[in-house]
Amino acid sequence: MDYKSRSAEVGFRRSAEVASPREGVVVAGKSTRTKAEDADLGEALVEQVQQAVTGESSAPKVRAAEPAAPADEGPVVEVLEPAAPDGARRRLSDVDGVVMSLASKGLMNSQISAHVAEVYGANVSPEAVGRITDRVLEEMVEWQTRPLDPVYPVMFIDAMVVKIRDGKTANRPVHTAIGIDLEGNRDICGLWVGEGGEGAKYWHQVLTEISNRGVADVCFLVCDGLQGLPDAVNAVWPQTIVQTCVVHLLRNTFRYGSRNDHQKLLKDVRPIYTAPNEQAARERFMEFADRWGEKYPAVVKLWDNAWAEFVPFLDYSPDIRELVYTTNAIENLHSRLRQAVRAHGYFQTEQAALKCLYLAIRSFDPTGLGRLKWSNRWKAALNAFAITFEGRIEMND
Repeated sequence: MDYKSRSAEVGFRRSAEVASPREGVVVAGKSTRTKAEDADLGEALVEQVQQAVTGESSAPKVRAAEPAAPADEGPVVEVLEPAAPDGARRRLSDVDGVVMSLASKGLMNSQISAHVAEVYGANVSPEAVGRITDRVLEEMVEWQTRPLDPVYPVMFIDAMVVKIRDGKTANRPVHTAIGIDLEGNRDICGLWVGEGGEGAKYWHQVLTEISNRGVADVCFLVCDGLQGLPDAVNAVWPQTIVQTCVVHLLRNTFRYGSRNDHQKLLKDVRPIYTAPNEQAARERFMEFADRWGEKYPAVVKLWDNAWAEFVPFLDYSPDIRELVYTTNAIENLHSRLRQAVRAHGYFQTEQAALKCLYLAIRSFDPTGLGRLKWSNRWKAALNAFAITFEGRIEMND
């Protein structure tokens, strides 16, 4: 086989690998692919763009779509394949779905437009991409105002920062709340963009809105120890126990301590948060203060100031302790949201920031396996909650 023939064959084979009938793309003409070689279109697109733009692999996988619809259903873009013999060509249907999938990974309009042009030879302008993604705005408003469950055994709250221009570029906090329902499912209650820094006063407004949407009771609310937050929470739900995230306390402990002392600090602080009850924890804390108080008085003061919100979980069973001692559930969410906003740098408006974040949330866990694993993990704890908070929690049959 001469060089030109081999190049044409390799070019056609690479083109065939990109197109996948599972996302509405089919290859007409001769092809040597088998069904097992077909790749998911969403994965192929995202993988190419992420590697080209950020050098990173794609975030959560996109749910595989059904085989392509007939030619008379939905918009169709005809694209010639120069590298393919006999003028083989493919049809890209469901353009909106491709654009939404790429946008949910945090790609900007111009990047999506350039990628569609490169892969399909189709002209979809950045303005057209913006109009396509704007179609979720009404859906986003409905999601943000939907009724919520009357009781959540646990609610996690935290805020992340995004840059929004709106006149001048500024860091704006995006407040997020995740409730764990009686089935053990994570329910993202909403997104709220605040002014300035994160504060208890704005959290009171957010929690009041959540209450107005039907949430009558929350057993545990886990937060990062923001000053004044317990009063704001109890003004909305008087019976709610406010639990400071132990992991946040440990991070702040290491922030005040020398790197050379981190292992020693961790060894001495561990008996405090693993104590069987509050009295034992206080005794371990006094021992800790005696050893480290002179060298690191700020660390001792940190734990002393947070004590009232640190100790509540010590009165409960290990099943409950394991799930309420940290805000990792919401930090994992924020980690994935930051991946989506990283490529943008900043947003022109608050609405643009919320749209980007909502598109990312919309694409989470497309297969449902994550929801199943999380629900199974919570079963033992939910039974413990039903016993501990009898009269406030009634498990569904």
